[in-house]
Amino acid sequence: MSEIISLINAKISQKGHPVLSEVNISINTGEMVYLIGKTGTGKSSLLRTLYADLDITDGEASIVGYDLKKLKKRDIPFLRRKLGIVFQDFQLLTDRNVEDNLRFVMKATGWKDKAKIKAKADEVLSLVSLDTKGFKMPFELSGGEQQRVSIARALINDPEVILADEPTGNLDPEISEEIIKLLYEISKNNRAVIIATHDYQFFTKYPSRILRCENGKVLEQASSSTSVNPPPSQPLSVNQ
Repeated sequence: MSEIISLINAKISQKGHPVLSEVNISINTGEMVYLIGKTGTGKSSLLRTLYADLDITDGEASIVGYDLKKLKKRDIPFLRRKLGIVFQDFQLLTDRNVEDNLRFVMKATGWKDKAKIKAKADEVLSLVSLDTKGFKMPFELSGGEQQRVSIARALINDPEVILADEPTGNLDPEISEEIIKLLYEISKNNRAVIIATHDYQFFTKYPSRILRCENGKVLEQASSSTSVNPPPSQPLSVNQ
């Protein structure tokens, strides 16, 4: 495994107000990380920084080979093609079916060959067990199926990193487990996966690192394989 995300003494601000400071994170390919913390503690801000929606105001930060401190606006679309982003509210286009949602993203990111577009859409829908639902409209799908479509969409460009912001926030517990299991399996395919979540119930079943946003810092907790309620937080070392 190799380092794919690095933040060193990073400061993250939103509209001029500091959200997180002295952030030191190192995440490798193939690693899944739970990002936890109370509402308003900076989980979403950290993810938004990683996909270049918020600026680093101090320190250093890099992801998939891009220096976020030096990133130019014209390069943001190229960065995002290496990332898969999954939102709580699915963000599907409601006026077109599942396959057309995927085609829209592919065409927007430079895909042109119709046969390759069709083959890729079929591939990612199969990965999320929706290979028979491509003709369905979003309103015809359950919440869990809609979130699976959003994960399929996130996989379109074979991203090196998946950033999932409360992906189970609108789902019931049984469907939530399906989504966490799917993301866990995706991480085993040599992709880094970061999940901002309040859903602590699956930490033991799908053990991974836990980072907690708290009091303007990002802290490392004990492995989720040991306890659903891990021991008190400790400052995160740059070298961990």
